[in-house]
Amino acid sequence: MTGPTPGRFTVVGIGPGDPELITLKAARLIGAAPVVAYHAGVRKQSHARRIASSLIPADAIEEELRYPVTTGTTTHPGGYVGAMAEFYESCAVRLSAHLDAGRDVVLLAEGDPLFYGSSMYLHDRFKEVYSTSVVPGVPAFAAATAAVSTPLVRQTDVLTVLPGTLPEPELARRLADTEAAIIMKLGRTFPAVRSALVAAGRLEGAWYVERASQPEERWLPVADVDPSSVPYFSLIVVPGDTAPAPAPAAARLRQELPEVESVEVTRGGDSNGSASGEVLVVGLGPGPEGWVTPEVAAALAEVGHVVGYAPYVNRVPQREGLQRHASGNTVEVDRARHALDLAKAGEKVAVVSGGDAGVFGMASAVFEAAADPAYAAVRIRVLPGVSAVQAVAARAGAPVGADFAVMSLSDRLKPWSVVEERLRAVAAADLVLAIYNPASRSRTEQIGTARDVLLEHRKPDTVVVVGRDVGRAEESLTVTTLGDLDPAEIDMKCLVIVGASSTRVTEAGQVWTPRYVR
Repeated sequence: MTGPTPGRFTVVGIGPGDPELITLKAARLIGAAPVVAYHAGVRKQSHARRIASSLIPADAIEEELRYPVTTGTTTHPGGYVGAMAEFYESCAVRLSAHLDAGRDVVLLAEGDPLFYGSSMYLHDRFKEVYSTSVVPGVPAFAAATAAVSTPLVRQTDVLTVLPGTLPEPELARRLADTEAAIIMKLGRTFPAVRSALVAAGRLEGAWYVERASQPEERWLPVADVDPSSVPYFSLIVVPGDTAPAPAPAAARLRQELPEVESVEVTRGGDSNGSASGEVLVVGLGPGPEGWVTPEVAAALAEVGHVVGYAPYVNRVPQREGLQRHASGNTVEVDRARHALDLAKAGEKVAVVSGGDAGVFGMASAVFEAAADPAYAAVRIRVLPGVSAVQAVAARAGAPVGADFAVMSLSDRLKPWSVVEERLRAVAAADLVLAIYNPASRSRTEQIGTARDVLLEHRKPDTVVVVGRDVGRAEESLTVTTLGDLDPAEIDMKCLVIVGASSTRVTEAGQVWTPRYVR
């Protein structure tokens, strides 16, 4: 004898608060549901039930799923995460009893179920066991945007949805890098969110909306909000129209600059003054904030623009008045021209690199682009940073304590035959060798070839240090030998140091190279 056919689990979005914003489909399913479930806050009535109360059948079984904790503290041994995991498991047990008995269950979800909704955690637990479905709802930010009657995005604007719980520097960076934004999860986070808006230069034009579409709805400029009055059911709308205007294109900059006749200038600038700004080429170090030099930090606090490869630009703290210009990894000269054009128009610009900008970084690319006479009046300064080879060497001990060479295995800007020729010369000279760019997604075989070339002149027991992500959370350091070096273990995050014949390893595993030669 078989049991009843299991019931169907449906998560129904009921919108942000106004019952008239519940969709026809959601209303139909709620009105026919044998079991209606909804979440409720600690010591609070369920907002979801209040919204849909007129639609719940009188004979429906109601399941109130009351949170054990929201923003307060908990004595649960697993902390907040443990308490919530246990709560969702208990909810699943309660609702699965109805489903196993053949009763359909409708779970009410405020806004849209899959947009920061608690209902998704039960859906995740049930979707592989029962027949499930999700009915979308009007999200709160759509109601909030309608309340302020301001276009959120136009044409190619990018919209970014951000939780206010992000760290303030990260929130500021993301606000500066998008045209339009919605900031959710306010409440106690509001002061930090407001500070992030100021740092990103996005406070003006940002709207605070509270309880969108509900009878208590109110909205006002974020700048006018009393932080102590902000409830959880609030959000911030940052319309795309409030984004700073993008920097003019290089060609337009050239067209708009005034003609200057009979003026002689040098790379350092005109002693009588010039309309041109300045390009600072700076190294941010290999990763940790503590490895950014005070000189570089001070420079970044003064410039109006930061230009560079996106991951490096993202490391620069956002502040009010700073414009960011991120680009891909293989357009060094193009981004250098962009920086020079900005400086030519009178702006002060920082071009950022990881490590030291002068070691396989942006400094050379900037000077290459600046060879164009059009940039003769632009001042260029290069500020040093901690290089990757310094960082890896320090972690290992002192492998570059004597004469050493630095090479890149990338053949994007030079033929591989030149790389091999230089490897042989370094090996024959018995120099310690630091290898940048040992591998990438498309270059997997070259580190193996380099190892074989070096073994033509070096013994297999030559000490090798492999540093991966040094200075970051995933840091690892491996001390091996040239003969045992496994190319499969080397990737684009590695820097490899191949010792000289005199390089040694202490009993504690530290690597050093004597300063003397005997």
